[in-house]
Amino acid sequence: MDRYRRMAVFAEVVARGSLTGAARGLGLTPSAVSQQLRQLETELGVSLLHRSTRRLALTEAGASFHEGCAAMVAAAQSAEQALARLRDAPEGELRLAAPVGLARLIAPALAPLMSAHPGLSLRLLVDDTPIDLIEQRVDLALRVGSFADSSLVARLIGRLPVLLVAAPAYLARRGVPATPGDLLQHDWLLMQPRAGGVNAVELEREGSGGTPGSERLRPVPRALSSNQLALQHLCLAGLGLAVMVLPDIAEDLQAGRLVRVLPSWRLADYGVHAVTPTRDAQPAKVRHAIEALRLHLGTEAGAGLV
Repeated sequence: MDRYRRMAVFAEVVARGSLTGAARGLGLTPSAVSQQLRQLETELGVSLLHRSTRRLALTEAGASFHEGCAAMVAAAQSAEQALARLRDAPEGELRLAAPVGLARLIAPALAPLMSAHPGLSLRLLVDDTPIDLIEQRVDLALRVGSFADSSLVARLIGRLPVLLVAAPAYLARRGVPATPGDLLQHDWLLMQPRAGGVNAVELEREGSGGTPGSERLRPVPRALSSNQLALQHLCLAGLGLAVMVLPDIAEDLQAGRLVRVLPSWRLADYGVHAVTPTRDAQPAKVRHAIEALRLHLGTEAGAGLV
């Protein structure tokens, strides 16, 4: 590494045309610059410069060696500039992972950012099964629900309301639950729990019309899936009760294809986390993407959609 530093000093001497000019540009003393050159020549076993009291001139070996030194310095400066652009302006490829249910949020959230920064591109990995961020070289992932992986860095950027719903045909066939206890007599369509997890549904009484209370149920699923969209279709087909994110089923509720079950009881919102694989300072593309997603989630919440 010291030799590379001395090569940079040599390139600066040639660019400035004097030891004094190079010393000024590098923030060193002329004697320190001269010492660096002498050490470099000793290591290489050749003279790089003809020295006189009036000027410096490259030797044949020095002229040949200078080409490589100048290229090295230029490459280092180019790398620094590229890094500064990544740090200060969103550009490069953003590798973003998200569950299927959140994929619809990404286009409206990131479209303005990508339009404003033509150098930014997107690779979207959509999967309801969490992936290894480091192995897949993911810059940013969106995760829904509780988050306890201490090896990753998670930031809460929004919340999604969830509802307990069913198809009218299912309720006509199996009856409408009147209390949380009735729910255990019904068929359930649930997400596959994470490793070591269990399927539990927690409800709290909503509104001021009843006595405050909460219930925690452990329903036995009739169907399990790692894909929320698959559960939504099963629910629409009348196969059971499902816990669904409101934005995913808003149209189905408005059209009457799904209805709320126990509307006087509510389920806890799902937190949406922006997850990165490292605690190090994030490049601009990641910082700007997180902020765009956070603002979009807030806008939808304000509009009553999430």
